[in-house]
Amino acid sequence: MENQLPGSWCLTPIVELLEDNSNGKPFQQGWSPQCQNHPAEKNSWGVLKTTAIQDGKFWDHENKKLPEKIEPRPHLEIVPGDILMTCAGPRNRCGVVCFVKETRPKLLMSGKMYRFRPNNRLLDSKFLEAYIRSHEAQLAIDAMKTGISDSGLNLTHSRFATLKVPFAPFNEQKRIVAKIEQLFSELDNGIAALKTAREQLKVYRQAVLKNAFEGRLTAKWREENIDKLESPEQLLARIQQERESRYQQQLEEWKASIKAWEADGKEGKKPGKPKAFKAMDTIENEEIEILPRIPNCWKYARLAEIAFIGSGMSVSKDRKLNDPVEVPYLRVANVQRGNLILDEIKTMCIEKDSLSDLTLEKWDILFNEGGDRDKLGRGWIWENQISHCITQNHVFRASPILKSEYHSKFISHWGNSFGKDYFEKGGKQTTNLASINKTVLSNFPVPLPSMEEQHQLIDMLDDMMSQIEAMETEFENGIQRAETLRQSILKKAFSGQLVPQDPNDEPASELLARIQAEMTQRKGITSKR
Repeated sequence: MENQLPGSWCLTPIVELLEDNSNGKPFQQGWSPQCQNHPAEKNSWGVLKTTAIQDGKFWDHENKKLPEKIEPRPHLEIVPGDILMTCAGPRNRCGVVCFVKETRPKLLMSGKMYRFRPNNRLLDSKFLEAYIRSHEAQLAIDAMKTGISDSGLNLTHSRFATLKVPFAPFNEQKRIVAKIEQLFSELDNGIAALKTAREQLKVYRQAVLKNAFEGRLTAKWREENIDKLESPEQLLARIQQERESRYQQQLEEWKASIKAWEADGKEGKKPGKPKAFKAMDTIENEEIEILPRIPNCWKYARLAEIAFIGSGMSVSKDRKLNDPVEVPYLRVANVQRGNLILDEIKTMCIEKDSLSDLTLEKWDILFNEGGDRDKLGRGWIWENQISHCITQNHVFRASPILKSEYHSKFISHWGNSFGKDYFEKGGKQTTNLASINKTVLSNFPVPLPSMEEQHQLIDMLDDMMSQIEAMETEFENGIQRAETLRQSILKKAFSGQLVPQDPNDEPASELLARIQAEMTQRKGITSKR
């Protein structure tokens, strides 16, 4: 890199450009006392969390209160002008740097960070911060980290001290910082506009779903076709008839399996008798009043009235199995709100006899049973992407009695939008996790328009959602392009291409030699005294 720098620049180890801290060294590490789990009040001492250090930003609210019984260490207090860096943590959080432009008083560094201060006669603090944020510097810093896994790395002072900084003439540093701030400000404004548009798109998505499930999207179509549509009562009767038909078939199969079991001398497990559907409690007016208003020709039904509700299998390596078979399974992480992520699929062993009952079928609807409260009920439909796939016990499945892509999508969209409140209210919270049970899912109220209208509504939703997703992708790409441009600006800045050089500026090597000579002379005079 040195050969690519302007002639007035030089490549200098960072340690030669820093002032000593109160410990007499260029780097000062923090302290990790046992703190309280809430931020300190303005006039109380607090210890910074590593999350206080963001890429180019300092968040003083990210701290924990130091208990009053513990004596603070004022020499570790952060002051404006400090540069802070994380020195421990996951790979993407170790080596993050920020310049402290301003801060509230009484905040101490923690043991997973350290600070350094440029010699203000040599180096502009913002110039140094900007360089460390550059892709080139971050690659060099990444190579300095030590540890046995990406989840826990360290960056020692001695290794970081070897980082070489493109050292520009002092006046040119000022011009570079001013230009970076101008360009970054323009970028930040553009990114802020994209993020605002992205948030507005989320609001629009919710408005689309609200209009869909309150019947407004299909109002005109419904009015034109009202005489041709099946009523909810007729649809429910047809569903019940199909359920009863399947039950009778299962009974006949069970009777045949019992005869075969008896003929074999009752060897093995006795076949279980299929269970008949028990009528569910009527949806009372109190429930309906807190649900969205739906058209008069629609009706609410409970999910278990229109679908078979199934659970998954718990993962256990110690389970003893007869005739085991290894199968792929879906976890909570695979089942997102409105899509499935199938890049990483794990497997488990189950008994071969249970495979048919557990295997997902096309158009099954998936619902997360547990996790964070906002994940409850989250899900999407299964389209047979993987053969013989089952679900873990933290993922429920609802198999509609009348199979249809549109029917399944209708129910899943409803669950992902208006169902969020229902599942969050019905979930049980433990120390770390929330969960819903099979009863909560079975009782989930679902609006029931005719199958024809569900088909029409999903066609409209698919079209509108694809447009929304295309815009979301464009916004994300715009934000990513802006971040790429940010690195391009830094690359130009630290190769001397961002601002013109001034031949009247004192070359960096001469500046460094002069300041070092002055410091040596001062130390000599001090030692004689």
